[in-house]
Amino acid sequence: MPSHQELTPSPQGRTPRRRRKLAVVGGGSTYTPELIDGFARLRDVLPLEELVLVDPDAGRLEVVGGLARRIFARQGHPGRISWTGDLDAGVDGADAVLLQLRVGGQAARLQDETWPLECGCVGQETTGAGGLAKALRTVPVVLDIAERVRRRNPGAWIVDFTNPVGIVTRALLTHGHRAVGLCNVAIGLQRTIAGLLDVPPEQVELEHIGLNHLTWERAVRVAGEDVLPRLLAEHGDTLAGTLHLPRALLDHLGVLPSSYLRYYYRHDAVVRELRTKPSRAAQVAALEQQLLGMYGDPALDEKPELLSLRGGAYYSEAAVALTSSLLGGPSGTHVVNTLNAGTLPFLPDDAVIEAPATVDPTGAAPLSVRPLEPQYAGLVAHVTAYEHLALEAALLGRDGRNAGRAAGRKAVFAALLAHPLIGQSDHADRLTDELIAHNREHLPWA
Repeated sequence: MPSHQELTPSPQGRTPRRRRKLAVVGGGSTYTPELIDGFARLRDVLPLEELVLVDPDAGRLEVVGGLARRIFARQGHPGRISWTGDLDAGVDGADAVLLQLRVGGQAARLQDETWPLECGCVGQETTGAGGLAKALRTVPVVLDIAERVRRRNPGAWIVDFTNPVGIVTRALLTHGHRAVGLCNVAIGLQRTIAGLLDVPPEQVELEHIGLNHLTWERAVRVAGEDVLPRLLAEHGDTLAGTLHLPRALLDHLGVLPSSYLRYYYRHDAVVRELRTKPSRAAQVAALEQQLLGMYGDPALDEKPELLSLRGGAYYSEAAVALTSSLLGGPSGTHVVNTLNAGTLPFLPDDAVIEAPATVDPTGAAPLSVRPLEPQYAGLVAHVTAYEHLALEAALLGRDGRNAGRAAGRKAVFAALLAHPLIGQSDHADRLTDELIAHNREHLPWA
């Protein structure tokens, strides 16, 4: 096995690069084989000596880790894969730490998707009341992990894929961590569009702007030409189906909204739909059991096709490319979640936006963008204000704050009242009590 300091020749003749150690917190996830497959296929982009999977669930780690090793072996990757339930040991010496955890598991997700519907509000794990609940559970845990990473490796980068990515990334950056947030929406749309246009994905450049799960593609350029009008004219029906939005709306807007915009543009219709079909959490929980059974087969040495139903498509490719740029590979433009820093002048500098950014070992610097139209800027400003209040609620009980139940309830109510999907005081009042009741064990002040 090569030493951690061994240099790997670059296929393009660039300066040789040191092999790296990465840690994946939440490594027992059924999604991990997708990530492993990306690291194996793109080993020249990000040379790895060691990849450590960290998770408190020893049983899942054993199953997922075994498959991960077989995937590396099948694809001839020389790196070593290990796993541990000890966070400090797992991140020790890591150059980058990828976060993909779910506090409370699928059971908590099922609650997030269920009780908001009782108030006539969208039940979803990243937005609305369910998204706030997930933020309250997740932010304190992520900050604890980040502090332990910083103690072990002050120079390590944290790449966050844990939802809600915008709020979690803002928490990390506010506390001075070397962090970048990552979502697969942009790369997924890029791949979809490339397929429709029959061109290589790297030739498709998106003008992607907004917040995490609240973004629009205002242009689609191929060889410098904006082909979005032609794309909508020729493939509007297909894109509308992919985004779960009416074709007429796409034609009216003249842009491609993220599929998450359906929760805003068609809220009441989505609520009716969610009330009449099985929850996504229930579907994923059943799928996970099938996948874990498959992963346990010692003959399986590649990611199964069934994994494509799990979600998170292309995250592995985006994560490899981003991490490579952060760790000294070629700098490049990546769609990431990072500080606004004046990019959208109507937002605070410390807001976190999702936009193309130049990424290198110093971090992510958003590219300049043309002014955001009022139709989108208003919603972005509104949700940014909610995210600010959501983070304040998530931080109660940390940083020496002595928050009582009254202060906690007030903070949760303020965030819910500010959310554009809730807004009404009676809804916010009832949802506050529901959120606290379903998440009491995760709220130190409750």
